[in-house]
Amino acid sequence: MTFDELGLAAPLLRAVKEKGYTEPSPIQVQAIPAVLSGRDIMAAAQTGTGKTAGFTLPILQLLSQSAPIHPHRIRCLILTPTRELAAQVADSVTTYGAHLPLKSAVVFGGVKINPQIDKLRRGIDILIATPGRLLDLYQQGEVRFNDLEILVLDEADRMLDMGFIHDIRRILKLLPEQRQNLMFSATFPNEIRTLTRSIMTNPVEVEVSPPNTTAERVEQWVHPVDKAEKSAALRELVQIHNWQQVLVFTRTKHGANRLTQHLEKARINAAAIHGNKSQGARTRALADFKSGKVRVLVATDIAARGLDIAQLPQVVNFDLPNVPEDYVHRIGRTGRAGAAGKAYSLVSADEIKQLNAIEQVIQRHLTREYIDGFEPKHEVPDSAPLRKPRPAGQSAPRRQHGGNQPGEGKHTARNRGGEGHRRPTRRRSGNTAR
Repeated sequence: MTFDELGLAAPLLRAVKEKGYTEPSPIQVQAIPAVLSGRDIMAAAQTGTGKTAGFTLPILQLLSQSAPIHPHRIRCLILTPTRELAAQVADSVTTYGAHLPLKSAVVFGGVKINPQIDKLRRGIDILIATPGRLLDLYQQGEVRFNDLEILVLDEADRMLDMGFIHDIRRILKLLPEQRQNLMFSATFPNEIRTLTRSIMTNPVEVEVSPPNTTAERVEQWVHPVDKAEKSAALRELVQIHNWQQVLVFTRTKHGANRLTQHLEKARINAAAIHGNKSQGARTRALADFKSGKVRVLVATDIAARGLDIAQLPQVVNFDLPNVPEDYVHRIGRTGRAGAAGKAYSLVSADEIKQLNAIEQVIQRHLTREYIDGFEPKHEVPDSAPLRKPRPAGQSAPRRQHGGNQPGEGKHTARNRGGEGHRRPTRRRSGNTAR
């Protein structure tokens, strides 16, 4: 199928062609016609599947066919959990709306509010916002929802995780009842499903990949290592593999800062990105990482879904996440848009609970490999047996939507708890990455 067959207008097709895309992704094939039909949508899709274009393209078309804007008022509201994701959605709106006479703006905290107010006073077709800043602007009388036609909740489960559910409910009470609702979420925990039932009318359900599986084309390994040796082990991996671009996830902001300082002392250009950083610092760090000035970008989970980096070859879990589904979001930063990717996790003995939970969610045991010189004094216990997933419809922990794991092939060793424990030589360890 081509974009021409999805019912998009000529200005949008022109913008898509200029972007270099010829075939829509599975989520776009399902979502675009449904949005154009005016239906409410409940879509299960990860970042990296093309979902942003899946709603921005049809929204742009719908708005281009209707009435003009008024000062202080908006016609489409797109809510996102993080500043980075808001900025990326705004870029998508600008890119695909290049040949349409529509106005858009993005608002989030951490930057001056006055320039955002100036744009709103002129009237906006599409507003992309984080919940906190949007409520600030509403309370100041700078935004009104009387003309709202479309609401999009992007990364709805992440907004729940980050404590935005109360802000979302406050915002919903301010909106007109007659509107089109689009919800995109990687998972649908009970609170999100309850919210969905309260705001949607007979929604179209879209799911692009089976649940509880990890991102396609991402090969995965576990490196058992003592907690005190993790920083040195990561430095060794960067140097052995000669990684020029690697995204590393830590559990805490302070841990991200400490790790960045450790790498910088080893003369490895690194930067941290997390909630305590100003928006300017976060934007600079991401830009330097994309340009190659920074080799290692250290991030907390707040950035796990907000980062969009083309052809990122590998990610490292310095700490395993406490929420197992976040593992899938993290490794989903690589292996995107048809490219291969690799994910490495540094796991210490006290993280066996998190490792077992992750392996249960993805329904497979991860291959274990040792790094020469960093064999742990405290061995990571054997993995727990996998349980069969609960049948659909039964109450269960949060579920993850992703793709299928490629075959392990030569990377699998004999079983011992995980899919295999392997003690590679330094040369062999270095050969596991491009």
